[in-house]
Amino acid sequence: MDYPVVESIKSLLPLVDEMIVGVGQSEDGTRELIASIGDSKIKIFDSYWDTNKTQGGLILSEKTNEALAHCANDWCVYLQGDEVLHEADLNSLRQNLIKYENDKQVQGLLFKYLHFYGSYEVIATSRNWYRSEIRAIKKHTGIQSVGDAQGFRVNAQKAYVRDSGARVFHYGWVKPPENMRTKKKLLDRWWHGTKKDEENKNFEFKKSYGLRKFKGAHPQVMATRIIKQGWTFSHKMSLNDWNLTNLNYFASDVFERVFKFRIGEYKNYRLLK
Repeated sequence: MDYPVVESIKSLLPLVDEMIVGVGQSEDGTRELIASIGDSKIKIFDSYWDTNKTQGGLILSEKTNEALAHCANDWCVYLQGDEVLHEADLNSLRQNLIKYENDKQVQGLLFKYLHFYGSYEVIATSRNWYRSEIRAIKKHTGIQSVGDAQGFRVNAQKAYVRDSGARVFHYGWVKPPENMRTKKKLLDRWWHGTKKDEENKNFEFKKSYGLRKFKGAHPQVMATRIIKQGWTFSHKMSLNDWNLTNLNYFASDVFERVFKFRIGEYKNYRLLK
C-alpha cells in the first residue's frame, strides 16, 4: 500500500540498539523490502494476521504487543508504518531517554504529532486530530498497546509520561487519491469487516477547517518520496465547503486561542508536572 515503512525504520535506526520489525503474511515483497535496508540492527519476525478479526481495530494492538514481546531492552520506541521521526529531534529524544531511565514515576514519553493530509504540504490541526501520543515506553512496567494501537495502558490505566522533545511526522493520509481509496477500504476492514467497502469506493480528500500549509522541514529520509508526489490537493476552502462540523471546529479554535484550553481533547496519557 506504499506506506513509508522504509523511511520510518531508517528514521529510528540511528537511535536504537535493535530494531524489531513485525511483518505480516503478504505477497507484495514487504519482507524483502525490509531486509533490503541491510542494517544488522534490524530483526524481522514473521507475524500472522487473522483476517477474521475485524472488531474495533483490536488486531493492531495485538500485533503491537507481539512486537513488544520481542524487544530485549527496557526503553522501547514504537513507530507505525506511516510514522517518521525527524533527525533534528533525535538528540533531544536520546537525552530524555537517558534522563528518565531511572525515574520510577515515568512510564513513557510523549511525542508531538504532525498529521499530513492530502499532500506533503498540508497538515491537519483541528481538534479531531490528536496532538500528542506515547511512542516511547518502559517495558518492565507491563505497559501494553490497547484498542487500535493508538496508545498504551499500564494495568488498564493511562500511563504517566514526560515530554520526549520529539515529533512524529504522520503520513497515513498522504497518498495518490486512488491509492488512498484502496488503503482506507482495506484498513477499515480491521474495524468493520467489509461493511464500509461501498462507502470507501467514493473516497476523496475533503477540504475542512484546520487544514493548513506546512511551513517546516520534513525528515531527510522523506525527501525522495516528497519530490515524487504526482498529485495535487488544495486545502483552501470556499463558502460551499463550510458545514456545521467545520463551524464547530472554528468555534472551538477561537475558544482555545482565548482560554488556552482545547475543548473535548482526548488525552491518552497522564502528563507529569
